Amino acid sequence: MSRAVSKAVRKVVGSEQEVAKQLCTLVEHLSNEAIEARGRFTLGLSGGSMTKFLCGGLPSIETEWDKWLLFFCDERLVGFNDDDSTYKSYAAGLIGKTPLKEEQFVKINPDLEVEAAAQDYEAKVRAKFPDSEWPCFDLLLLGMGPDGHTASLFPGHPLLDEKKVWIAPISDSPKPPPCRVTMTFPVINNAHCCAFAMAGQGKADMVKRILADGEALPSGLVQPTKGELMWILDEAAASKLPVSPRRNHMTCCHQ
Repeated sequence: MSRAVSKAVRKVVGSEQEVAKQLCTLVEHLSNEAIEARGRFTLGLSGGSMTKFLCGGLPSIETEWDKWLLFFCDERLVGFNDDDSTYKSYAAGLIGKTPLKEEQFVKINPDLEVEAAAQDYEAKVRAKFPDSEWPCFDLLLLGMGPDGHTASLFPGHPLLDEKKVWIAPISDSPKPPPCRVTMTFPVINNAHCCAFAMAGQGKADMVKRILADGEALPSGLVQPTKGELMWILDEAAASKLPVSPRRNHMTCCHQ
């Protein structure tokens, strides 16, 4: 699958609370746009701080909730009662607090071995995108680890070059738990929009390495071929960029 250099919109706001607000505003806008255009909204979720941002802000947005389908950019192969389960976190934060229902979440089967779990999850995703060479999600919300990983795509790992499957297994994740399933880059880069949202000084070094220095780390390989790429940062996370945009100012940068 060929890749074109994508336009990245970088938005810097004043606080972590504003990051969450901007993120949920983006979700609201794209959900309503997708529902109007295609009759549904397909959203890929990630764990970590993204969970806190979304569970805190999404209950207050206005959207047609029954038209949503929620997927996972990656998921840890643990039971749904395990604190490491990303699904558990979103179910606790959104089901009952929004009109979303359990059946709107497309989930892994945690009872399978990792290879079978990846194949099973790909089959579930394919069922929602029939007759597609690659799925085209409306929005994928991605995190960035301290090593620059995104989803469960880690620096130097062979999965960075995976171009055949939609969902891949990983049994040697450098970050526990070791067994996970993850979307691959051809899927991620086929989305209408990919978005990172992060806050805090602890993100500043890696943000600089990705956005300013252009290091070929996994988070920097997120380059939608036809869609938009967004980075929503607070001033602390953006503090080591060479030219920090004014608060609430959008700038474009090319990766």
